[in-house]
Amino acid sequence: MAKTETWPARVVLMLCHCAGMVDLVALPVWIGTLIQHYRFDPQQAGGLATLFLAGAVLSSIFLSSRFGRISARLAASLGFGASAAAFFAMSLTSDFASLAALHAAAGLAAGCGLSATHGTIGRSANPHRLFAIVGMALGVFAIAFLGATPQLVAAAGGSALFKVFAGVMLVAALGSVLGFPNPAATPLAPAEGLPSSGKLGRNVWLIVIGVSLMSLVQAMIFSFVERIGTDRGFGFEAVTGVLIALGLVNLLPAPLAALLQRRLPAHLVVLMGPVAQAVIALVITQSQGFAPYAAATAMFAAVMIFTHTFAFGLLSALDPSGRAPAATPAMLMIGSAIGPVLGGTLVKGFGYGSLGIVALLLAMGAVACFSQLRPRPAPTTSTLA
Repeated sequence: MAKTETWPARVVLMLCHCAGMVDLVALPVWIGTLIQHYRFDPQQAGGLATLFLAGAVLSSIFLSSRFGRISARLAASLGFGASAAAFFAMSLTSDFASLAALHAAAGLAAGCGLSATHGTIGRSANPHRLFAIVGMALGVFAIAFLGATPQLVAAAGGSALFKVFAGVMLVAALGSVLGFPNPAATPLAPAEGLPSSGKLGRNVWLIVIGVSLMSLVQAMIFSFVERIGTDRGFGFEAVTGVLIALGLVNLLPAPLAALLQRRLPAHLVVLMGPVAQAVIALVITQSQGFAPYAAATAMFAAVMIFTHTFAFGLLSALDPSGRAPAATPAMLMIGSAIGPVLGGTLVKGFGYGSLGIVALLLAMGAVACFSQLRPRPAPTTSTLA
């Protein structure tokens, strides 16, 4: 198997990252399709997405504690392959109970592949830089997905969305079979964030909780940006254009994070991330005008991508064994899993404006966590080797 420092291996990791993080790109189209084409209410649609993400959390928790003892290549290949099969099965049914079971199964499988991917990145020579590289790929994927999929769903029906998901997972599975890299042979030595007992240290938990709260805000707001624009009368073409703009903007945060790795203190970046995210969420949910809505929506996901790249670098420095980085899908998706159903419940009961208020409260919790992190120098290649 290739090492993570070779470009063929990086391409495979890019494919796996895009497949495993598909929710970060697809939630607006996903929720919108379930509401418009399957006639589910916001709470039901959010609940289905939540089942996928909850499954990813459970498999990530299981795999991350065993990272290094299970073949990462096998986990990625089987995980993404099984997820592809589950998504294809979704395209053949419109029954809510069947879709619920298949969403959970797809999440369990995709979370397995994503944990293997992130754990492998975490044991590379420069995890921050490699995570930024796969983040760039996610930006390119977002442009293609958000530019083509809404039109495809409008023309071919809701089942087309699940066929697209199945194709994305299948490409990642095939890439994993052909060239998933071997995690660097980093010794499983105790680190500041992971004592010899195997329990997570204080700094790791602060990052885990803070990132989970940010991912909750991300999923809660992002799930409904398409419906907010449509229900406020901005029109299908205009809202689709905003989503394409979002994909274009998503090209920027990952390369910026790589460029600024040595120039910005990571603990300050993660501290300011929730603040920026909350401000943008308030603009999206409270504004009745198209221009503020469009500008805020286009920037929204970029904040999470930029902040999480620095958070991932911090985690990799705290635990060079790769176990904490392998758990990043769990910390991301435990928030994301709650977000769609929480957002759907709030929208159903109190309207879109309530999403911004709750986002502000959650951001305060994330800031409280990140403010307790002790400053530490950025990891270098020599210290991670």
